[in-house]
Amino acid sequence: MKFPERVFSGMQPTGSLHLGNYLGAMVQWIEMQKTHECIYCVVDLHAITVWQDPAELSDAIRRVTAAYIAAGLDPKRSILFNQSQVSAHAELAWIFNCVARLGWLNRMTQFKEKAGKDRENASVGLYAYPNLMAADILAYRGTHVPVGEDQKQHLELARDIAQKFNNDFRKEIVAAGHDDGIFFPQPEPIIEGPAARIMSLRDGTRKMSKSDPSDLSRINLSDDADAIAKKVQKAKTDPEPLPSEEAGLEPRPEADNLVGIYAALAGNTKAQVLCEYGGQQFSTFKKALAELAVTRLAPIGAEIDRLMADPATIDAILADGSARARAIAEPVMREVKEIVGFIHS
Repeated sequence: MKFPERVFSGMQPTGSLHLGNYLGAMVQWIEMQKTHECIYCVVDLHAITVWQDPAELSDAIRRVTAAYIAAGLDPKRSILFNQSQVSAHAELAWIFNCVARLGWLNRMTQFKEKAGKDRENASVGLYAYPNLMAADILAYRGTHVPVGEDQKQHLELARDIAQKFNNDFRKEIVAAGHDDGIFFPQPEPIIEGPAARIMSLRDGTRKMSKSDPSDLSRINLSDDADAIAKKVQKAKTDPEPLPSEEAGLEPRPEADNLVGIYAALAGNTKAQVLCEYGGQQFSTFKKALAELAVTRLAPIGAEIDRLMADPATIDAILADGSARARAIAEPVMREVKEIVGFIHS
């Protein structure tokens, strides 16, 4: 079966979206909406795999939506919605819970990392999270998924689930009119670009994270110009001048990170940045980086604030996106139910 190319991706409404999210994923999302049919989701069902304050969660869903739009995602060109408004995600996730094997989930390294030593106290939702991720993609028969290193294993699981569903129900799939016996596609990864791993401003060996207790470790998309400049100036560095060649960055994680951020924001390579700033002290380079970061990011923060002042408009965008998402997912779910053997209206 020939599936139309369709991109699916999403982010959780937990913590503030930051520079790493923007350069590592959102810049790529913005470009893809020019060439692909794109569905971008606020994955609020995933968010509650750990406890969330309900009032704060509602605000966070709107804030992530505002960040999507402020960064350049067009709700008319792409489908923007929050996951919980489309029941197909949860329905298909349960069916996939019954298709996926326990041994497959036991191999998922992210659960071990997130649950830590207190694994017995983790939610079942956190454990089964990858099955829901598979449902997110396959409810739309998504064919392409932008992924970073930490999600590659989950996408492989989604491919395994799609294949096992196709194999388990091949007879029923053929009877439903799919002569090749293939109902779900094998979603392909779109590997994120060279800026995919933006590191902490306080520790160049750790990825920039929403969960880091130090706000100085990241530039939030909601930060204003003063906050952006302050965080760049306070970013950890070493006492040596910048090297003139890229190889000189290898033993210097903080220098490598800041040069990489500058390159990504300027649309240049690290080599081009070092050609301009190699041999100079960090005081000079940080000033230039702060100016560039403020130019690129401060308008996003201002637009987030403007959008958040009108929550009804954000809710209307999410409602429209959810209706468009349901129009794709509901026919898929009707066929899934018939293939599995459910009686439904």
